[in-house]
Amino acid sequence: MGTIDYTGLVKLLLTALKGSLANDWAFAKPYAEKEARAFAENIKMIAALKLAGQIDEEEARLQVQLQKNAMRIVLLTIEGLGILAVENAINAAFDVVRSTVNTALGWTIL
Repeated sequence: MGTIDYTGLVKLLLTALKGSLANDWAFAKPYAEKEARAFAENIKMIAALKLAGQIDEEEARLQVQLQKNAMRIVLLTIEGLGILAVENAINAAFDVVRSTVNTALGWTIL
C-alpha cells in the first residue's frame, strides 16, 4: 500500500471545489474546508483499517459514499447553491484525488 500526503489531498480537494464553486466560494469556503479535512481523515482511517485487516474494499467504498453524502448535505445548506452546482463541485474534487487515493490504497473506492 502506498502513502498519501493528507495535507496535499486537502489542498487538491479545495482547489477543485473552489474552481467549481467560484461564484459562491466566499460562502462555501468554511464548509468546503471542513468537508475536505473530514474526507482526508476518512481516507486516513480507511488506510489504517486496511493495514489492520479490519476493512474490505466494499466497506471502504461505502465509507467513502457516506462521506460524499455528508459533503453533499453540508454544501446544499449554503443558500444559493443548487443540487447541480454541488454535484459538479464534489465530482470535480473527487476526480482530482481519485487516482492518488485508489493507487495508494490499492483499491478502487472513488
